[in-house]
Amino acid sequence: MSTQAIQKAGAPDGLGHYLTNYDEARRTFDWAAARRALTGRSDARLNIASAILGRHVAAGRGERRAARFIDRHWHRIDVTYAELQRGARRFANVLRSLGVERGATVATLLGRVPELFTVALGTLEAGNVLCALFSAFGPEPLKTRLQLGHVRVLVTTEAFYRRKVAGIRESLPELRQVLIVRDEEPRELPPDTLDLAALLRVAAETHETAPTCDTDVALLHFTSGTTGNPKGVTLPHAAVIAQYATSQLVLDLHPGETYWCTADPGWVTGIAYGLIGPLACGASLIVDREEFDPARWYRILAEERVDVWYTAPTAIRMLMKAGSALARERQYPALRHLASVGEPLNAEAVTWGVAAFGMPFHDTWWQTETGSIMIANFAACEVLPGSMGRAIPGIEARVVRRGAGGHLEVIDTADEVGEIALRPGWPSMFSSYLENPERYQAAFVDGWYLAGDLARRDAQGYFWFVGRADDVIKSAGHLISPFEIESALMTHPAVAQVAVIGVPDPIAGQAVKAFVELRTGFAANDDLRSQILGHARRLLGAAVAPREIAFSDGLPRTRSGKIMRRLLRARELGLPEGDLSTLEGTE
Repeated sequence: MSTQAIQKAGAPDGLGHYLTNYDEARRTFDWAAARRALTGRSDARLNIASAILGRHVAAGRGERRAARFIDRHWHRIDVTYAELQRGARRFANVLRSLGVERGATVATLLGRVPELFTVALGTLEAGNVLCALFSAFGPEPLKTRLQLGHVRVLVTTEAFYRRKVAGIRESLPELRQVLIVRDEEPRELPPDTLDLAALLRVAAETHETAPTCDTDVALLHFTSGTTGNPKGVTLPHAAVIAQYATSQLVLDLHPGETYWCTADPGWVTGIAYGLIGPLACGASLIVDREEFDPARWYRILAEERVDVWYTAPTAIRMLMKAGSALARERQYPALRHLASVGEPLNAEAVTWGVAAFGMPFHDTWWQTETGSIMIANFAACEVLPGSMGRAIPGIEARVVRRGAGGHLEVIDTADEVGEIALRPGWPSMFSSYLENPERYQAAFVDGWYLAGDLARRDAQGYFWFVGRADDVIKSAGHLISPFEIESALMTHPAVAQVAVIGVPDPIAGQAVKAFVELRTGFAANDDLRSQILGHARRLLGAAVAPREIAFSDGLPRTRSGKIMRRLLRARELGLPEGDLSTLEGTE
């Protein structure tokens, strides 16, 4: 398992990196300056739609391509910044014509379609709150989120409505209107719904952007709960400042570049870095309407001449499983920066990028609650495979522990494990857990936001993920990182995916158990189990290596690709499984 630093070369064709000197950037960065660079203003008046559309159109960049949508048949639809603005203004006028009051929540249940951009940006233009829902949710998780979010308007497809929404509509009295995106072969609209396209056709293209300010709620995202309902996380309009700045500093995204974020728009990444941040930068987005397929993805990277690619560790590992030879069947002359988001990226996956594309993947760390990237490996800086990276300019991130009386103590000793803490004050920081002020207040202690993730910080300031606070295994007095064990197991040629949990042990307190998903061509048997156990012991030592390995045909994952360790632990110990609404394969 290599952790040797990988030094990135300079950007091609003389394109300068936004961040080349990390220490200087941290010394000089200022959020007020980032605001002025985005909006040209210093006051608190701010609307996301105006910041990412109006500024480009006003500057004469309206005819630049903002997005290219690709369907399953490889048909392409291009949309310019000016067209996006006109569509957003039309939808804002649609909301007003329906009597939707400013500040009310508008939800989308759509795939990666052009109408999603129209509705999302039009909702923000009108001063309403956008709640993007994952299109694979079934009726029950949808009902929960629509109820918790007090959703006033839902925009969805005809097929989704009939299959997922019609049966729960009567239980949603606050849902006043449902707007339908017609299928390719439209039938009569379902009862008590409206045709979105027809409403947009008669709506005016002129609209005065709602005079929102920094603290007005713009976005509502839901995260899964461990034992109960999902948490509703609200983000303000000021989030665009941080999403814009990090799209430059971390993703190194320049105006006019072709950018592909593979995250579904139903998750926070799909909105923050699949729409808002890159559009604020003036990029041209690739939006693939199909699901993961290795050959298709490589074709998109090559034919669309993608410059910057932001994807998920699960997708990277699935590409690894398919083999680097498939990646090398094509050339990627434009591709210059690879980044990862969603969960920690194993060192093997970081360096696999070099084998497949000639460059490493750069891991990033953030949460729904932070609203934007907080810790990252930067494009022009050396990458330490397996590391989360360093805090972005403008963010104070430390490792802390609870001291006497429950007060926090900052850990200054290198490589000592503690909880990641962030000093509040960045623009995209969440403003509430919806209708749960006690939980929100509990997230802040002694002037720090506690992320719930454990990490260590080395002498260079790089953070190294250890695990969620409730995932870390305590065995014979040792704190054992599931991520470290998983990373070691991933270096075995038979292992495609792995998840590690702690199970009760009468002597050590907890023992390590690993659930292993095999690569194609390997059969689960006792001999292979012994080989993998021996491999782990050689790398980790007997005290840390798994005591037990169980083979799995498919590890439980959320639909965004994260392995659900808590579900493995619950099933192993016979505990309540908690909220399963985000589990892959459920409706």
